Amino acid sequence: AQRMEIAFAKVAGERAFGIDTAVRQSDRADAQINGSLALAKAMGSTPREIAEKILEVDELKDICSSAAVAGPGFINLTFSNEFLARELAIASTSDKLGVASAPTSRRVVIDYSAPNVAKEMHVGHLRSTVIGDALVRMLMYVGNTVVRENHVGDWGTPFGMLIEHLVDSGEVNAAKELSIGDLDSFYRSARKKFDESEEFQNRARTRVVALQGGDAETLRLWKLLVAESTRYFQAIYETLGVLLQDSDVMGESAYNSLLPQVVQRLSDLGLLTNSDGADVVFPEGFTNRENQPLPLIIRKTDGGYNYATSDLACVIDRVERLDASLLLYVVGAPQAQHLQMVSAVAKQAGWLQTPREMVHVAFGNVLGADRKMLKTRSGDTIKLDALLTEAVERAAAAVAEKNPELSADKQLEIARIVGIGAVKYADLSTDRIKDYTFDWDRMLSFDGNTSPYLQYAHARICSIFRRANVERASVRGVTPIIEHAAEHELAMRVLQFDSA
Repeated sequence: AQRMEIAFAKVAGERAFGIDTAVRQSDRADAQINGSLALAKAMGSTPREIAEKILEVDELKDICSSAAVAGPGFINLTFSNEFLARELAIASTSDKLGVASAPTSRRVVIDYSAPNVAKEMHVGHLRSTVIGDALVRMLMYVGNTVVRENHVGDWGTPFGMLIEHLVDSGEVNAAKELSIGDLDSFYRSARKKFDESEEFQNRARTRVVALQGGDAETLRLWKLLVAESTRYFQAIYETLGVLLQDSDVMGESAYNSLLPQVVQRLSDLGLLTNSDGADVVFPEGFTNRENQPLPLIIRKTDGGYNYATSDLACVIDRVERLDASLLLYVVGAPQAQHLQMVSAVAKQAGWLQTPREMVHVAFGNVLGADRKMLKTRSGDTIKLDALLTEAVERAAAAVAEKNPELSADKQLEIARIVGIGAVKYADLSTDRIKDYTFDWDRMLSFDGNTSPYLQYAHARICSIFRRANVERASVRGVTPIIEHAAEHELAMRVLQFDSA
């Protein structure tokens, strides 16, 4: 790319400033450059004439085996094997394997995973957790400062019934039930009592008031629920091999003190409107099917706060306390409009001003073979820990069949790597925004674009080094010999790691 900028500058001088000299992939050569088309009018020449002059510049002669002008003025380049070999040698000695650092390091907050306290993580949490973790690693890799935030659901009216059920069950029994990961059973039992007993309902509502009022005993019981749930979440994260830690938890409760401020600040700015007894903001550009302005509810008719209030408090905290310039929300696609409205209100309030930005990293659903939401045979949502356990069990069967000579412990170790890797790779290798079909046979296959295939290929490469008695680190910086078309194509793919 730098050589192309120089070549264009030599041919067009100052007129080349701002011209698109990007090197793009081509199905007819290794690369294509289209910048000459934009220069034609300014230089009084045809794009083809300009392209031919650019090909005469010295900067391109020692890197190409062929260069040609195609169509109206496209420049098609095929790089020489010698040039690719030199670039590979240089990249291999780089700490980041040729990946350039971000032009400007940004402080990025990534909101992902976000399970609910006293509820088990399900397959839907897989996507947010895995995609979010990948973003964290990539952004850190190129030099950004990343703050991980796990916005767990740890507040709200359901905690009244949960705390009362905990009291009824006894702390020891409740803690035991929660510690074995049977969170859904605990929640269902509380819900059943709430639906069937008016006396329990009254106690639950009273407990909510006590919780919101900061009652010490109620807060202690609430913290017990949160602690047991967090322990369960962390076990899942460790199984998945993601970076999330207990210290990354920033639940809804963390923003309680900011909620009244959100209302007051919006009111002071003149953005708050009373609509049917609720305090709302009408963000610009959002209407319903009847083309009426769509409200974002900030405070409900009963005086309670809404999800939008908490989300706006998050924006304020992440911008004003953490000084983040980029806020990423790894949340399912159905939340798109809600997040767009939150972003619009934050901008209207002046809390989210350029260059700060809020981006929704949306993703599709995980589907079953019937192309419907992935469920168990009984129709229940699939629990994430059960899915991961099954992944390891299926991988263990494959490992035992392929390598029966290995010890049971070694087979289990490999099965964990293969099984969990297969689930994560199947998720990350699909189009993020689209739904994808969960297919055990495909994701655990040792053929095709799968994690087991890549892991097997890596193991074979490591075996070659071992048999040759060569340390892998010792070949870094060595200029490879590229002779065959497949080697040329592989070199091109490796050198595209930066742009990936």
